[in-house]
Amino acid sequence: MPPLLTLFSTTKPFTNPHIATIQRNAIRSWQQLGPEVQVVLIGNETGLAETAAELGVLHLSQVENNAQGTPLLSSIFNLARQVNDSPLLAYTNADMIYLPDFLATAQAVMAQTSRFLIVSRRWDLDVEESLDFSPGWVERMQARLARNGKSHQPVGSDYFIYPRVCYKDFPRFTAGRSAWDNWMIYHARWQGWTTVDASDTLHVIHQNHDYSHLPNNQPPYHLPETLENIRLAGGEASIFFLRDCNYHVIDGRLQHARLTWMRFWREVEIFPLIKLHSRGLGYLFYYVRHPVKGYRVLRHWIAVHWLRRNKTGQPSKSKEG
Repeated sequence: MPPLLTLFSTTKPFTNPHIATIQRNAIRSWQQLGPEVQVVLIGNETGLAETAAELGVLHLSQVENNAQGTPLLSSIFNLARQVNDSPLLAYTNADMIYLPDFLATAQAVMAQTSRFLIVSRRWDLDVEESLDFSPGWVERMQARLARNGKSHQPVGSDYFIYPRVCYKDFPRFTAGRSAWDNWMIYHARWQGWTTVDASDTLHVIHQNHDYSHLPNNQPPYHLPETLENIRLAGGEASIFFLRDCNYHVIDGRLQHARLTWMRFWREVEIFPLIKLHSRGLGYLFYYVRHPVKGYRVLRHWIAVHWLRRNKTGQPSKSKEG
């Protein structure tokens, strides 16, 4: 029998001692989810093969990279799909700790709908040491989170649970860069799947870290690979957030997201994209709702158009006479 869920991830190099510690903590927490979950690590980062072997986790190294040597999520998602026939898959960032309610929530949603995406906001926690996963670790972690954890802003998500029938065709997004996680929510809404914000049920734990693995120790938001991810996602109008999920799960039951005035106008804004599947109307509605961004795009377009006209060597009015 295949496992119920394949939990897969790609990691950062294990060369930074703190990054190595929190990634090992994360992987060991995933193993605690039990035999119904198969953990798969994908990539060629330094120390990954050795860590996977030490912890007894399946490692796949045949990942495709972009020109800069960064793994492509299209390859990662495809490799994970080939491991087994589990009805559920879940991508996770490699610094996340999950408690038993992770699997229980996935099972509850699967019992109520066939095509869905589960995401949620995370809780940030400073973790410097190797965690103790002996009996009682869940209660100890919950108590620590209650004392020192901080709820993150409801923007993207650090994990994505979905059925095997979903996300079969995946853009060539770059791993570890921004925007693709927002596309996951957009695509689920575009497809008409049940898009679930499980923040009211799940407490998923992000172990805080720096960005020393990236240029200038800066977050990835403005890197060229992030800009390419935004382009592949369909542009700014396709950047969706947790607020765009149309369902919540509470006490194991799916419930429609509560309609507020803010949500009503957001649904009006995204209607052409997710219902009419019209990018032209989608961007028109988007820039009407966000005129400052619209003005910036128009100004950029005029500048580029003017530059192209000048490069063609078209004579100016002074030379025409």
